[in-house]
Amino acid sequence: MLWQGNNILVGGVDEAGRGSIVGPLVVAGIGIRESKITLLRGMGIRDSKALSPKARARLFGEIMKVIDSVCIHKVDPIEVDGSVLHRGLNRLEAKVMASVINTIGAEEVYVDCCDVNPQRYREYMECHLTCKPKLYSMHHADVINMVVSAASIIAKITRDQEIQQIRSRYGSIGSGYPSDERTMRFIRDWVAKNGSAPEFTRKSWKPLRIMLDEITHCKP
Repeated sequence: MLWQGNNILVGGVDEAGRGSIVGPLVVAGIGIRESKITLLRGMGIRDSKALSPKARARLFGEIMKVIDSVCIHKVDPIEVDGSVLHRGLNRLEAKVMASVINTIGAEEVYVDCCDVNPQRYREYMECHLTCKPKLYSMHHADVINMVVSAASIIAKITRDQEIQQIRSRYGSIGSGYPSDERTMRFIRDWVAKNGSAPEFTRKSWKPLRIMLDEITHCKP
């Protein structure tokens, strides 16, 4: 039987890197028996953005020891660009989150909603579900729900590992976000030198589109 009092499998799903101009969008989902959620609380789990890199790394290992299921999905920049060009990033993220939910097998799932309309976002996800959990689409779920907070840490650590791989090959690229001058300087220098964008960047992001347009217009 799946439903056994407080022993149902509870899921949490969150993403990392949605606004980044470098690297993948990472969606992570975990499933944990409700009776074990107190273990997460005892670890000091919080939204990944409120934790230091050292704390996230420690908690990543502790979370993986106690959860019952996990699914991590990486969306590469090309797929992100394709969705942005059709104004469908929210729909893409909902589709990926649904895939994660299908995998973790939880009966009750909480999702950090990126859409301004949580009900609409839930409907986007339901279009792609092959299971029928109780599904809660919530703003700031990574802050108010312990299981989503744990998923946010898994997503963030995975994303950081992807960025570190890019750094190890190409050198200092900053955080990967458009607000980071080091990141934007790296991209500007690359575009000026090569006349194209790095393969690991999102060409649909406005700052990079502008750089590429300027290069095109300067060609004889």
